[in-house]
Amino acid sequence: MAKTSKDNVRMIANNKKARFDFFIEETYEAGISLHGTEVKSLRMGKCSIKEAFVRIEQGEVFIYGMHISPYEKGNIFNKDPLRVKKLLLHRQEIHKLLGQIKQKGYTLVPLMVYFKGSLVKIQIGLARGKKLYDKREDIAKKDQRREAEKNFKVKNLY
Repeated sequence: MAKTSKDNVRMIANNKKARFDFFIEETYEAGISLHGTEVKSLRMGKCSIKEAFVRIEQGEVFIYGMHISPYEKGNIFNKDPLRVKKLLLHRQEIHKLLGQIKQKGYTLVPLMVYFKGSLVKIQIGLARGKKLYDKREDIAKKDQRREAEKNFKVKNLY
């Protein structure tokens, strides 16, 4: 079977801090409602989702704080870089997310923005906040892994 053009995935922006601050329970892929110059700006890789968050309002999903830099050749057609963007999900996925968010401590966070073929997609995660001691645990594990890799590298040099 031949590969279709939709199989090639190219990452635009990644939210590393989300995985540090939250336990990601489930991930969902959503489309984004964008205007032409925003897509051109994304093709150039000018996007940031570090401070972004996702909300469900009146049965629709929106992303706030996602910064898409204005396209330099776009002049009057450029939109506000921080405008609220609508995410495109199936109705049953929205209802499922809404039910899970009502549980204490759950939220939706954007994880990654990418091109899937010619379409712009965003990966959002159903997340539960980490406590300070959870973050310390993660840092300790990362330090142990780094130390082990360093020792392994030193042993292999001799």
